[in-house]
Amino acid sequence: MSFASKLLYAFFLILLSSSRVTHNMNISPSPAPNPAYYDDNNNVFDVTSFGAIGDCVGSAVLLVPYTFCFLVKPTSFNGPCRTRLTLQIDGIIVSPDGPKSWAWNFKRQWLMFYRVNGLSIQGSGLVNGRGQKWWDLPCKPHKGVNGTTQPGPCDSPVAVRIFQSSKVKIKGLAFKNSAQFHVRFDNCDDVVVDSVTINAPASSPNTDGIHIENTHNVQIRNSVISNGDDCVSIGAGCFNVDIKNITCGPSHGISIGSLGVHNSSAWVSNITVTNSTIWNSDNGVRIKTWQGGSGLVSRIVFRNILMVNVRNPIMIDQYYCQTKNCANQTSAVIISDVLYANIKGSYDLRSPPMHFGCSDSFPCTNLRLEDVDLFPYKGQLFENPFCWNAYGSMQTVTVPPINCLLEALPGC
Repeated sequence: MSFASKLLYAFFLILLSSSRVTHNMNISPSPAPNPAYYDDNNNVFDVTSFGAIGDCVGSAVLLVPYTFCFLVKPTSFNGPCRTRLTLQIDGIIVSPDGPKSWAWNFKRQWLMFYRVNGLSIQGSGLVNGRGQKWWDLPCKPHKGVNGTTQPGPCDSPVAVRIFQSSKVKIKGLAFKNSAQFHVRFDNCDDVVVDSVTINAPASSPNTDGIHIENTHNVQIRNSVISNGDDCVSIGAGCFNVDIKNITCGPSHGISIGSLGVHNSSAWVSNITVTNSTIWNSDNGVRIKTWQGGSGLVSRIVFRNILMVNVRNPIMIDQYYCQTKNCANQTSAVIISDVLYANIKGSYDLRSPPMHFGCSDSFPCTNLRLEDVDLFPYKGQLFENPFCWNAYGSMQTVTVPPINCLLEALPGC
């Protein structure tokens, strides 16, 4: 039996061993799948038709039809595979409800795809992680006094994790209320995320929309993300990432990092964020690193971004710390060659509109600003930008003026 047949058969077993939560639900039906999705060489498997499965020839399509809702247990689909696989979700799939319903060996993931090259996950349906009971674990920071955590297990599953795969595409789906990250890519190449919607409460902890780690040649576009953490987070080992036409918020913004935790090395380059809107968020575009790390963040472009009531619209924080007692260290991930162009909108007066907090030992260099206009969301008084050991230039006059930016490299 081919890999695709085994995968499809495994998925059928998952559905059969789970519950069909609702049949012909009282929901607005999605449009029927576009026939253009399938060609004559494709085999279309409908999860409502549990017949025999033979070897797959050419491409394979696994269909979750609209008006159906399925409970899907946590599982891992492992390659390598020789066929292109499409998971067409036009209905609803939901996860088991909370930690007590979760298999002990799948604490960190719900649906994982490993070494599945040429994978497409698409459709007009919904992937519901039912994260509320995970968010309410006593170990979560928002449950303790003043952000403290309580003892006990704290692993929470990522909704969809794709690991060591290439030519991966996710398109059109809605994701809701993941226990942790909604979509995560690790060690992947040639990734496209297009026209997805991600939604979780602003108070939900660690519910990043899309996270990438050690992943390159990535396009994230035409998507709407509202959640309790970063809309898009970019970890170590990522390069050639293009993010465009994203509506983000409420959230923690779009972030590179955090990088360099536990004195680790991190290299990130060629990241572009353009033509996007960030609103009612704690941060706008942010680079965050821990003290003690090493490596380099370079060739970063933030262009054509509208900020609406954002607390930290532009931020570099090389003193990132999740507690109040992080030790001072001299080494740092170096940050250089960052462009902020046509960044406009409004900021929350609780924080400066621009914050460049750079390492004492390794200053930020070649920071460039052009056409940056940021006004208070409420009130008339401007907050002054903050700079520490930050070197760069203003191509045009900024609003408010950033007089704290140093113009020459150290020692020149």
